[in-house]
Amino acid sequence: METNKTQIKNFVLQGLTDHPELQAPLFLVFLVIYFITMVGNLGLMALIWKDPHLHTPMYLSLGSLAFADACTSPSVTPKMLVHFLSKNHMISLVGCMIQFYIFASSANTECFLLVVMAYDRYMAICNPLLYPLVMSNIFCIQLLGVSFIIGFFHSIMHVGLLFRLTFCKSNVIHYFYCDILQLFKISCTDPGVNMLLVFVFSVFIQSFTFMTIIISYSYVLLAILKKKSEKGRRKASPLA
Repeated sequence: METNKTQIKNFVLQGLTDHPELQAPLFLVFLVIYFITMVGNLGLMALIWKDPHLHTPMYLSLGSLAFADACTSPSVTPKMLVHFLSKNHMISLVGCMIQFYIFASSANTECFLLVVMAYDRYMAICNPLLYPLVMSNIFCIQLLGVSFIIGFFHSIMHVGLLFRLTFCKSNVIHYFYCDILQLFKISCTDPGVNMLLVFVFSVFIQSFTFMTIIISYSYVLLAILKKKSEKGRRKASPLA
């Protein structure tokens, strides 16, 4: 009985496939995707940073999104690429938590950055006269900072709760990275509280960000259609 209760300190990531003939092709595919993603994100960040004319709310938001995405990919992809070429698929408990934290915090931050971008476009198109006053660079940076802070604290809460769990059933994670739901499956401690918080926060964040983005761009679309309709009427008018 004592052996079964021994807490696991290392995990085995099963990966995407067990077929050896697919390892090399998948490695090349994901390596190319990873390279393109990183070059694109880093290039965009460098371009925005270098050109003062791009220091506007729209491009600051775009640069922040590129930064968050540049943090998401390295948290998972390099380890996955190594596993394609190596038989050692081990990852430590601490390494697993770090991987999950970086991935989750970056992904959560991206959701709120998309909200900031949607709000920026709403103000620019629907309220063009107020836009320079409301959406200043300072206010935009504050919104971007709040997005990163939310992503940081939301993810660190889940990581803190993961450390209350003990893992003794199995050390095999049936996935290519340390997904939180996979960790729940191999936990010897009841993960009910963890699962409840994951569900509640996921529903809230996804609902809030999705609805905010949809509503913002709906107003943008209506404003564009209204302007086109007004231009059409002016052209059709004999006095135009």
